[in-house]
Amino acid sequence: MKVEGSASQKEFALFQQTFTPIFNNLNAVVTQINNASEDKKPVLMTRYNETLQRLQSEVEKFITPRRSSYVSLFVVSATMQAAENVTDVEKRFALLGDNLKNTVAGKEIASYISYAKVGAIGTDALEFTQNDVNDKPVSLSSFRGKYVLVDFWASWCRPCRAENPNVVKVYNKFKDKNFTVLGVSLDQQKGAWTQAISKDGLTWTHVSDLQFWNNAVAQLYHVQSIPQNFLVDPKGKIVAKDLRGEDLEKKLCEYLGCN
Repeated sequence: MKVEGSASQKEFALFQQTFTPIFNNLNAVVTQINNASEDKKPVLMTRYNETLQRLQSEVEKFITPRRSSYVSLFVVSATMQAAENVTDVEKRFALLGDNLKNTVAGKEIASYISYAKVGAIGTDALEFTQNDVNDKPVSLSSFRGKYVLVDFWASWCRPCRAENPNVVKVYNKFKDKNFTVLGVSLDQQKGAWTQAISKDGLTWTHVSDLQFWNNAVAQLYHVQSIPQNFLVDPKGKIVAKDLRGEDLEKKLCEYLGCN
């Protein structure tokens, strides 16, 4: 008598054979990065990114011919945190059969995708309307056709106030190049909010419902810390997020030019 493993067992063995060396390599490079001097980190980061790209490639190669395999469901789940963005996870999940999507694990992945898509790069910016400092309603869609930096901040937030001069600099540099800023404040007191706007020289449009962390727009975008921002392109797509200091200017230079 000869007893052999099931088809799923063979597929899991293939998963281990394919992915274990990649995971081990990633972990080893991360350890090296953490212990390396600053001058050696760029080379190690390149190696890390190359290994990560290999991982992404192997995921799709594995699941595409095995769309009804529970091992494919496991592969999507085990690698989704390492994906470059949630849209990649969504595409891979879409390849799976309904028998897998309707499992408990499948529903957990679907829930993760739904949550992670909010504010993710490559997704549509969620529409909102909130009152400005003159109690006039302002909608994000009213800026369609421009690059818009949706900037979450507050007068009481010291890191936000420290970053404001950089945002002012960038706004002044690019405001005539189809760019603007839409500030969303998590303030509670209108006086403190408007005084900070004036003191910091924030001459763009600002909105708030003065509900602190319960600000409706912050809740909509799952904002849990500030400063936080999202760069929206003229078509309403989020093309970048969490841009600070020189990174903000560099990203705008990519889209709008610096000459």
